[in-house]
Amino acid sequence: MEWGARTCVMAILNITPDSFSGDGLLASPSAFRNLTQAAVERAERFIAHGADILDVGGESTRPGSQPISAEQEMERVIPVIAALAERLPDALISVDTCKARVAEAALSAGARIVNDVWGLRGDPNLAAVIADFDATVILMHNRSNPASVEVRERLGNAYLGAEYDDLLEDVKRELMESVERARAAGIADDKIILDPGIGFGKTVAQNLELINRLDEIRALGFPVLLGPSRKSFIGYTLDLPPDQRLEGTAASVAVGITRGADIIRVHDVREMVRVARMTDAIVR
Repeated sequence: MEWGARTCVMAILNITPDSFSGDGLLASPSAFRNLTQAAVERAERFIAHGADILDVGGESTRPGSQPISAEQEMERVIPVIAALAERLPDALISVDTCKARVAEAALSAGARIVNDVWGLRGDPNLAAVIADFDATVILMHNRSNPASVEVRERLGNAYLGAEYDDLLEDVKRELMESVERARAAGIADDKIILDPGIGFGKTVAQNLELINRLDEIRALGFPVLLGPSRKSFIGYTLDLPPDQRLEGTAASVAVGITRGADIIRVHDVREMVRVARMTDAIVR
């Protein structure tokens, strides 16, 4: 990637039954019968619509979701990643996991990026696996507490905000702690991408502030991924359920790009590619 030349688009490919956004392939009876084929067809549409990266995840991070084992996660994602690598050899595949065993199997199957929502703070073996494969890692900031979830029937669940002394300074410091973990394992700086973790242990106001001040995260010297797509801070701001958050996502993406986002991680690929290209035309 030539960072700064244009915004890259990461397409979300959820191989789950319980995604908060309702797009998990395991929730669809027709997709469940031929999961790998359904995933490949969805990925082909994403690529046709302009996606640069396919982010394959088998464990939901929806607030209140139940964790699954590494074996269950691998059963879901490894056949899909292997099929994508075969059918779409030019596609850049990411695996959304925090487990070393899953990452190792995914990288062996053709993934080149590990998207870790715990910023190498979860599995102590994950960083070494990423280094061994010379893969890229996305380090996300995360202070979410699975026991602290707000439930609103129409708007969906949301993690409650954590305590911060200074939101931006705390997020930057903790991201750099994850960077040091990566460096200590032998991961080079040019293989590191940062994600401020929109929606993970932040209030609505804090999420809005993080997007508005994303340039301060970018100033740390690493490419930045922004993942606001359909999230609860949009729903709570606009009083809308997940399937009606397209415009809120578009606004968040556009502002995020103006503040320095290099990658946007989205569900609605065709629409957000257009938003990114238009915003790039203005600001890049």
